Amino acid sequence: MTRTLQSANTTEAVKRPGRWIALSVLVLAVLLVAVDATVLGLATPYISEDLRPSGTQLLWIGDVYSFVIAGLLVSMGSLGDRIGRKRILLLGATAFGAISVLNAYATTPELMIFARALLGVAGATLMPATFALIRNIFHDPRERSVAIGIWGATASAGTAIGPVLGGFLLEHFWWGSVFLINLPVMAVLVVVGIKTLPESRNPNPGPWDLASVTLSLVGMVGVVYAVKEVAAHGFAWVTLAVGLLGAAALYGFVRRQLTMPIPLLDMRLFRSRGFSGAVLADLLTILGMSGLVFFLSQFLQLVQGRPPFEAGLAELPAAIGAVAAGLIAGRAARRFSVRAVVSGGLAAIGLALAVLTVIGESTGYPLLGAALLVVGVGAGFSFTVTADVILSSVPKEQAGAASAVSETAYELGAALGIAVLGSIVTGVYRDFAGPAGTPAAAHESLGGAVEAAAALPAHTAEAMLAAARQSFVDGLTLAAGVGAAVLLAAAVAAWFLLRGQRLEDGVAEHP
Repeated sequence: MTRTLQSANTTEAVKRPGRWIALSVLVLAVLLVAVDATVLGLATPYISEDLRPSGTQLLWIGDVYSFVIAGLLVSMGSLGDRIGRKRILLLGATAFGAISVLNAYATTPELMIFARALLGVAGATLMPATFALIRNIFHDPRERSVAIGIWGATASAGTAIGPVLGGFLLEHFWWGSVFLINLPVMAVLVVVGIKTLPESRNPNPGPWDLASVTLSLVGMVGVVYAVKEVAAHGFAWVTLAVGLLGAAALYGFVRRQLTMPIPLLDMRLFRSRGFSGAVLADLLTILGMSGLVFFLSQFLQLVQGRPPFEAGLAELPAAIGAVAAGLIAGRAARRFSVRAVVSGGLAAIGLALAVLTVIGESTGYPLLGAALLVVGVGAGFSFTVTADVILSSVPKEQAGAASAVSETAYELGAALGIAVLGSIVTGVYRDFAGPAGTPAAAHESLGGAVEAAAALPAHTAEAMLAAARQSFVDGLTLAAGVGAAVLLAAAVAAWFLLRGQRLEDGVAEHP
């Protein structure tokens, strides 16, 4: 009788009531962060016209959000493990909504930069907390795989919805509306989350070491800043110094974690081949994809002449593919193997990027749409399974720190991708041979060329734009080839690093 009662209690604990409603709250947070990361790009021209920032200020408006998030993810994930993931999620969501109002009504470039930085602090609390709560809400491995698939699919969908929603809002309202859409979503998240989310934390957390927090922040911000500056402006001694400072801070962070009795981030997590392989696969995937996706948006608008809303719609196949693949990825990994699904997904992305090496200014949408669909399917399979591997590789008490490592890999991969692939596109583009009278600003970016063309005679403008667009396409196709090589190399690495890795099957643990 006792054994029967224990079994019933275990099943009841594993199948937590209201767990799918709780997941819907987490999905809202993920959706919001993903949308906010992409919606600003479309609003930048309007912000620039209204606030009139300098070139440097405009870069900081665009970059400071990702700098702060990259620097604080590990610290906030660890803080959630200590004070409670539900608590930090709800506090972060409330702050995110309030700071969004400050962003929407910023009146100066300085205030906008400050508001974006604060939004990054709030955003850094959300992603690790949502990921970690999934680990602590879904104890049945099969259900957890489905939950992770929904979580990842929502993140992918949000990335694609951002440009579509932003384009719609900017065509009907002022630029601040792209921030105010956060308010109703956050209100629902907080109200429903208070009632449905369970609290979870590390029962033996240790102190939240401020020295480690500082080293992590300085290290990640320094490295990401240096990478982006090299991509945008080329090599400079100041940039090198900032990058070296960041690298030294990260080295100090690692050394400090290895000597602390209870570290902010347990570096022993990386001894797990599955954990390290999954994190590396994510980093390389984002590296190979992000720069190309960033420039593909410019291709659709500035080369093919699509308006913002239509360009956003054109990128939807990637989200559709990611959503569909994410929902079945866990089942596929159990039927075949983790490494087969991850490596296959990465190889599919690599082959789709290779197809994009043949695009031109007049390339029809069927080819682009098909390539984006394959990219989405490959990413959905790969990211969902690697996320499952990362969460399954660590004790649930450390889920916040582990998920923060995963998110940091995304941020670092995005920075490196835009830097590496961006420098390729920019390097090829700058050398285009324009007609006599082509201003220097036209060689800085395709957007600069379009703007400069308005002040030139029609014949000169037409010739300059034709040369600039062709040069941009040449750079884009070369970057697509490099991205394809990175993804195919990542597929090979994942095949070996994830050898023997399996997802949990059945009820494998008790809360």
